[in-house]
Amino acid sequence: MIVTKLILRNFRNYERLEVRFDPKLNVIVGDNASGKTNIVEAIHFLSLARSFRTSETSELIKYERQFATIEARVEEDTIHKDIVAVITPSSKKITCNKKPVRKISELSNLINVIVFEPKDALMFSDSPLVRRNFLDINLSKKSPVYLENLMSFDKLLKERNSLLKEENVDLTQLDIVTNQLIDVEETLCKYRQAYVSEINNILSKIIVNIKGTKEEAHLEYYPFVKVDGEFKNRATRAYERNKESDIRHKVTQLGIHREDMKMILNGKDISTHGSQGENRIAVIALKLCPYFLIEDKNKKPIIVLDDAMSELDKIHQERLLKFLEKLEQVFITSTKLTVKNASVYEVKKANITRRKA
Repeated sequence: MIVTKLILRNFRNYERLEVRFDPKLNVIVGDNASGKTNIVEAIHFLSLARSFRTSETSELIKYERQFATIEARVEEDTIHKDIVAVITPSSKKITCNKKPVRKISELSNLINVIVFEPKDALMFSDSPLVRRNFLDINLSKKSPVYLENLMSFDKLLKERNSLLKEENVDLTQLDIVTNQLIDVEETLCKYRQAYVSEINNILSKIIVNIKGTKEEAHLEYYPFVKVDGEFKNRATRAYERNKESDIRHKVTQLGIHREDMKMILNGKDISTHGSQGENRIAVIALKLCPYFLIEDKNKKPIIVLDDAMSELDKIHQERLLKFLEKLEQVFITSTKLTVKNASVYEVKKANITRRKA
């Protein structure tokens, strides 16, 4: 899966931009605030119908314009897909080969993009929500069943919280919704546990490739109750024990929406014992894991590394770049980066120029 052409209209600081990209390494260089990240943001938008930088759709539209468009040609072997997104302050519509795309699960199958951005280096010292989002986004792309159950969970959680906010809580209805919630949570927990296990089979190998030293890393996933044949009984008892507290606080205080995970590097929790460089490399490696969990070469995700190199020393930069050369298509943004065997694009004043590496 590669993006061969991108056209932007009224997107961020671009009135109009058209650029063609190559397989393998594409390096986008430019000063801060020149617009280089806007280009990879547009590519990523097409995979999830949202930005990795803002939740405000209106921020994606150039000042004093009514709408923005993103057009991309995506190729999978002999298959060509022309994907178009039309963004207004209140809506976003996406088509593929002129046919409407209505489901996120359908969209991420058309173009799958993995992003590392600077703030991701803090993933394991940040809120648990960030770590859950990593699992939810990647599992939703991989499994329509997971996405369907996740959407059901969100709906049931809102319903349960609404019941808890009532002055006189309907205990019978609360139990019914809680049981429905547990059924969905069992599926989600099993998927999360299995996915973490898959990641742990390859995580250390990727870190070793980037660092060049012997390393052992793995994720530790903490489900809200043990995931085994007794899951429903354990979860039912846990909700029952917490019922009075939930009613008192008027919110659901346990469940998959409160789960967390840690990364252990060489026997130590990376959030408290890892250096900034170790955290950055470990999270880059983690972000790359989903790429290797997809076996079909034509479905391999597009990789975006936004300002990933700035905090790495030259040796680790070179090792990472050598590793990235093996992937189908990678976009790297940087203020200044020299890369052999790469297609290099220089951004200045909302214009992009291709130049030799």
